[in-house]
Amino acid sequence: MTIKIVLADDQELVRAGFKVLVNATPDMEVVGEASDGHEAVRLAAEADVVLMDIRMPGSDGLTATRRITSALPHVRVLVLTTFEVDEYVFTALRSGASGFLGKGVDPNELQQAIRLVARGEQLLSPGATRALIARFLRGPLQDADAATERLAVLTGREREVLMLVAAGLGNDEIARGLGISPYTAKTHVNRTQAKLKAHDRAQLVMLAYETGLVRPGSPPAA
Repeated sequence: MTIKIVLADDQELVRAGFKVLVNATPDMEVVGEASDGHEAVRLAAEADVVLMDIRMPGSDGLTATRRITSALPHVRVLVLTTFEVDEYVFTALRSGASGFLGKGVDPNELQQAIRLVARGEQLLSPGATRALIARFLRGPLQDADAATERLAVLTGREREVLMLVAAGLGNDEIARGLGISPYTAKTHVNRTQAKLKAHDRAQLVMLAYETGLVRPGSPPAA
């Protein structure tokens, strides 16, 4: 299946470079180009993945991401920016982005990242991951009662799965760690997302940290 992609960046030269790379990949195709957030929102319905810049004139990439993920939950947004700043990472993920990469990413890494988020996985560059963890280290967690109430909808197994997702494990790794099939692991992840009203796995990671279920530096549950 061909992954349909919209490129959103205010620099034409940047879009041109990404377009050449994407269209040279057999399982990907650029179906639209946007120079600002408004255009990106308008074109997103045609896409599976939107490659989104943050700093654009008019409606910026964060606002566009929020609008796209709210109206089109099947569309994934992969943020590409030169600014791997903690508040950008945090806000992008809160807005529904499925991934966050620097524009200096290797072409092969970008191709794999697109495939990953198209499958509903989360993707953070090492720099973005460090920034996100730093944000949680210095910011307050939800109070204990609020966190307990929010996580009360999960079964014990779903909590285990959430902790493993937060540790960066994919479905196959979760399956091996818990001694279950990959299909069962995927089912648990999907149910956990639905119960917590998370757009994707990236938001599950944030929820795990926000509620204190996982602390920065803590080892995986299994």
